Amino acid sequence: MIQTIRKAWGIPELRKKILFTLLILVIYRIGSAIPVPYVDTELLRSYLDGMSTTILGLYNVMSGGAFAQATVFALGIQPYINSSIIIQLLTVAIPALERLQREGGEEGKKKIQSITRYATVAIAVLQALGYYFILKRGFNGVSMLQSDNVWVALVIMVSWVAGSSFLMWLGEQCNEFGVGNGISMILFAGIISRVPSMVSSMYSGLVAGTMPWWLILLVVVGILALIVLIVFVNDAERRIPVQYAKRQVGRKMYGGQSSSLPMKVNMSGVLPIIFAQSIATIPATIGAFLPAPAEGTFGYAVLNAIDSKSVLYLIIYFILIIGFSYFYASIQFNPVEISNNLKRNGGFIPGFRPGKPTSDFISRVLNKITLFGALYLGIVAILPLLADKIAAVTSKSVTTLGIGGTSVIIVVGVALETVQALENQMLMRQYKGFLD
Repeated sequence: MIQTIRKAWGIPELRKKILFTLLILVIYRIGSAIPVPYVDTELLRSYLDGMSTTILGLYNVMSGGAFAQATVFALGIQPYINSSIIIQLLTVAIPALERLQREGGEEGKKKIQSITRYATVAIAVLQALGYYFILKRGFNGVSMLQSDNVWVALVIMVSWVAGSSFLMWLGEQCNEFGVGNGISMILFAGIISRVPSMVSSMYSGLVAGTMPWWLILLVVVGILALIVLIVFVNDAERRIPVQYAKRQVGRKMYGGQSSSLPMKVNMSGVLPIIFAQSIATIPATIGAFLPAPAEGTFGYAVLNAIDSKSVLYLIIYFILIIGFSYFYASIQFNPVEISNNLKRNGGFIPGFRPGKPTSDFISRVLNKITLFGALYLGIVAILPLLADKIAAVTSKSVTTLGIGGTSVIIVVGVALETVQALENQMLMRQYKGFLD
């Protein structure tokens, strides 16, 4: 990776792209440190410290801590990600959007992108409204707003919506003039920004004697092993051999070549984890907004059972990840459509007749691949939570990792994607072509 970046830096055009990408990330981090007016950030930070196990904690991690500081970029890039996911799912449910995606060409892609932008603004407005009411509700009976009127509400919500829209624009500019996927790079920067605080927390625990050295070593080794596993699975794929029949057109013979149908082990990325985490934290989120029950009561037992550190939560979380992995794989990969395309182009899988036998074989392979990918996602998502439980038991103080399984997958995936984009750019510039 370092060698690739060094070679890319030696090419003037790629150097400009790298510098532009770094400029985008610097702007993002500056905006993540500028708070909106009229908000008591200290009280808000204390409030969100107690809500770290809810969906608000997930938003804070994805925004790189900007959510807990009520900055201009507090909503982060999440509205755009949610909008993209919703539009992607709607293209399967709505025939008009499906035709626009498949048959619309470049113009269709632009229309879908425009719809995604409008949906991003709408989602950002809803999230800003909900965030404002959280601030207005307050913490321990004290409002987190320094002033409360229509003008204050308008300024705060417009700042958040404008910040989220600006981040979407920055991501698109990075796509055009920078390196890699701009949205992924912004998400990458937000997650990485939490690493120094995690290291500082572990060092403070070591100095204070509240966190043993062997536990820190175990965490570091575990993270490195997790990265190796993610890199290995990220490029893993099952290749189904495909043979094309020979056919004669005039005096020329076409076809007869061999190819393969690649099926990635983890074709759904981190979406199953995000969906599962959002749903699994709903009970804990609702419980956090209700009055705290007295210790020893039935409500107190239920609250502990649905807490994100409970064994029941881990089991439900793991099952939801597997379920969403199968759901997303069925949307992204259609065996019947693949079988029809092979038959239409004169291709077949050796040992299987074209049509239904081929689609049934692809379905069986897809189910096996998806199961392995789902188990991999579940293990990666559960391991950091288990590490938190071990740290809480063995340490004299409660400590939590600043980065979870979802974050590790995103960071490693974006790093690999960016390096691959750089390699592709260098290959284009070093390829001499047929005329040289």
